[in-house]
Amino acid sequence: MVKSEIKRQLVIIGGAEDKEGDCRILREFVRCAGSTKARIVILTAATELPTEVGESYIKVFERLGVEEIRIVDTETREDASSSTAIQAINNATGIFFTGGDQARIISILKDTEIDAAIHERSVEGIVIGGTSAGAAIMPDVMIVQGDSQTNPRIEIANMGPGLGFLPGVVIDQHFSQRGRLGRLLSALSQQPAVLGFGVDENTAMLVTDSQIEVIGEGCITIVDQSEIIHTNVEDILKDEPLAICGARLHILPNGYKFDLKTRTPLLSNRDMTNIT
Repeated sequence: MVKSEIKRQLVIIGGAEDKEGDCRILREFVRCAGSTKARIVILTAATELPTEVGESYIKVFERLGVEEIRIVDTETREDASSSTAIQAINNATGIFFTGGDQARIISILKDTEIDAAIHERSVEGIVIGGTSAGAAIMPDVMIVQGDSQTNPRIEIANMGPGLGFLPGVVIDQHFSQRGRLGRLLSALSQQPAVLGFGVDENTAMLVTDSQIEVIGEGCITIVDQSEIIHTNVEDILKDEPLAICGARLHILPNGYKFDLKTRTPLLSNRDMTNIT
């Protein structure tokens, strides 16, 4: 495959994805990884129960026909330089970050040999997936933790470095289920990104190069601050209410698409006929 044909592939899941029924989201991840010929590595750095969590995904992937599945458990940064782990990453066609605590992923993996290897493979076009905490780490600046409150204030979102697979955005997970719009707005106010994505449970952003497709039973909430006309972020203390005027909001359910370059939903002719 020539370099110009290689496209970034990410499956960013809002958490609590179906593992018992049709498994639509994980099915799509497997398809992107090569279907039954996929070689999947499950990264369990986020969780304190790596065996249990890893085994739950092995069962799903095996049921979907994947024969080659590896768990790479990194409890310490020293583990992230393991030659066998690096070999598994280099051999994989799909890499999946489980849920847990996103801060653990960063503290264990960021700027390690495994981190570098995953980024190299991502550039080569293999699919990178992550759920819950594994979704949070996708941007270059991520939400480390924060309160789920409707009223946005700077203090309710603590930010830190992510792994940078989808830079220039903010991603929050378990979005509608935990009422995290205020947290997403607070996170956006703290860094230069103008696009924020709130991903519902059992819902995913399927990113192919610069295009996003929504899959799953919920929605993705997109906040675009590129054309805001006013914010008071420079004038308030961290516990005072945040004002944002002129932001754009998109709510996209299953099947809808969004262009990251133009920051616009991609509507079909049928969708356009419903706009009055």
